[in-house]
Amino acid sequence: MSDRGLTHLDPLGRARMVDVTPKEQTHRRAIARGRVHMSTETTSLVARGAIVKGDVLSVARVAGIQAAKRAADLIPLCHPVMVGAMLVNFRIEDTFIEVESQVETVDRTGVEMEALTAATVACLTIYDMCKSVDRSMVIGEIALWEKSGGRSGNFRRQGGAHLDDVDLLDDAGPGARNGTDPD
Repeated sequence: MSDRGLTHLDPLGRARMVDVTPKEQTHRRAIARGRVHMSTETTSLVARGAIVKGDVLSVARVAGIQAAKRAADLIPLCHPVMVGAMLVNFRIEDTFIEVESQVETVDRTGVEMEALTAATVACLTIYDMCKSVDRSMVIGEIALWEKSGGRSGNFRRQGGAHLDDVDLLDDAGPGARNGTDPD
């Protein structure tokens, strides 16, 4: 809960969308990650492009991009935003595939939900395309890793693995704080 109270409830306790119309449009960015844990045989098949359903990572990338654009359709109190830029990248390790999504916009509200939705749907797509060879897969560790812009400032999750092959993160700088934007 923010220090301003429950933002998604009206004075009578009914659900509502937060009014963002008085807010200024600013550049906003969010990065989310998730993992699909699987057998080493499955990660090897994905890396070699040998999954019978096709190119797993290409399909998962498109699914993640499409999902980010539909976040407001899926999450009841999420504001529709104009997605200005969208990236979905992957890191294949021995026993998991890590998905990282980055969403940017210039708008009155953040894109955390778009980034989280993109990472989640990309993970689900990997699962769907690999389930015929590995029913023991587990999707997990879906989290917001970074956000910038907006009144609440910057957030960067501490610790954990970062993508080795693609550097999508900028330094949050000394002014970064560990907070979240309620909307």
